[in-house]
Amino acid sequence: MEAAAAKLISRDRITDAAATLFSTNSVKQIPERFIRTDELQAAGAVVSDGEAFELPVVDMAKLLDPESSASETAKLGSACRDWGFFQLTNHGVDEAVIQRMKESAAEFFSLPLESKNAIAFQGGGDKFQGFGHHFSGGSSAGKLDWAECVLLVTQPVQGRKTELWPANPPSFRGTLDKYSMEMTGLARRLLRFMAIDLGVSQEALLDAFFSGDAEKGQSMAMHHYPPCRHPEKVLGIPPHTDGLGLTVLLHADDTPGLQIKRGGRWFPVRPLPGAFVVNVGDILNVLTNGAYASVEHRVVPDAERGRTTVVVFQDASVDGMVKPFPELLGGDEAQARYNSIGKLEYTEGNFRALGEGTRFLESLKK
Repeated sequence: MEAAAAKLISRDRITDAAATLFSTNSVKQIPERFIRTDELQAAGAVVSDGEAFELPVVDMAKLLDPESSASETAKLGSACRDWGFFQLTNHGVDEAVIQRMKESAAEFFSLPLESKNAIAFQGGGDKFQGFGHHFSGGSSAGKLDWAECVLLVTQPVQGRKTELWPANPPSFRGTLDKYSMEMTGLARRLLRFMAIDLGVSQEALLDAFFSGDAEKGQSMAMHHYPPCRHPEKVLGIPPHTDGLGLTVLLHADDTPGLQIKRGGRWFPVRPLPGAFVVNVGDILNVLTNGAYASVEHRVVPDAERGRTTVVVFQDASVDGMVKPFPELLGGDEAQARYNSIGKLEYTEGNFRALGEGTRFLESLKK
């Protein structure tokens, strides 16, 4: 899978020049490879500072409370349908593990480039796991993101390349292992209530994410977005939707930067203290037959402050296929809004579309 995808998209190493650029927030002239002014202008306007809006907030404690569960589950469903994103509070994840994950991420990115490049991606057929720039393609081909990134497979355990897990800081590997398990537990809790909202069996939705198909798993992306005096010229990550099932983002600090596209405009996410940002991926969009929306989003660097995040992606499929849940179709395949496709074929097509600057989900629509 990775070898095929590597032919379609590119990933660059962080050079000494880029590291110097990222560590010095007084650069007067941005190098051409980072400049994406045309992309930013074509992508649409950001809502004005004075415009009131609020990303939906879902409270896990209310989901679990029998007295408030029904109303909070409806709120969860509404967020997934209308925004494709929500902030999750009172999530029940071990706070000590969260704090260690934040500290480990911040400590890793504070290391000298030579130390970080000890786990640089290997090139060749495997351009995904390891340290470097984020991968790019399509209209972003040849351009560099204003960020440094670590990509790793976290589940299943046998899929891990632990030689690319940072050994410095020494606590990183043990922390990520614990954090990965906490994220699995959190996803299971969320999916149970999503199933209730959707009217499908909890076992079926959980099986789509955690049972059977060997292609399924969990991966993580750890990003650091250095400050940039000219945020109107660069992008941390260009506009995209997440190709897997469910995404959970942890802010290691309170610096904003994530923006969600809705109605043709970009809405900045104001991270709540102690909350996760959760969003629907393309596969969950298909599984729900379009009921839940995977929404375009991007990251814009801050002019003054750096931003560090840890993002976990849960993969999914139904019996090795990416297809709408039969329970949602009432036995009538004609109601399916998406064509069924094998998981491997989906993965290859998704990477191909990324390399072409298109969205594979659109090609699956009937």
